[in-house]
Amino acid sequence: MATDDIKHADSPSDPPACTVYYDGNCPLCQREIAFYQRRKGQDAVHWHDVSVSELASSDLDRDEALKRFHIRRPDGSLVSGAQAFAELLKTLPSLRWLGRLLSIPPISWLAELGYRAFLPIRPLLHRFIGQSATRPRNDAT
Repeated sequence: MATDDIKHADSPSDPPACTVYYDGNCPLCQREIAFYQRRKGQDAVHWHDVSVSELASSDLDRDEALKRFHIRRPDGSLVSGAQAFAELLKTLPSLRWLGRLLSIPPISWLAELGYRAFLPIRPLLHRFIGQSATRPRNDAT
């Protein structure tokens, strides 16, 4: 399935558009995931907080899932980093344009470079960003 052809779940029995693996203990991640969960179309996404829920996956372990942002596409393939953000954005109607833009080389390459540059400073930002009053939804519990 092409990444632009991500299907959206219309009923509880439909498969999710994607599965998002996020660090629910990270204050920055909490706020970002909460932002996405307030968008139209977020109900088609399966949200998996890896800080509190086990992973039943042979291609992604908990430590790796806590280090980088990961998404599992409906076809079962796993992507991370800027590509994962692009996949998530493409599932949310109001942000689909941005997800498509982030998927176009050389923009996708620059986005990944920016993401990799951000990763080392992410822990430092925890000091400046307080924990959210409410945790984002975790469908994995």
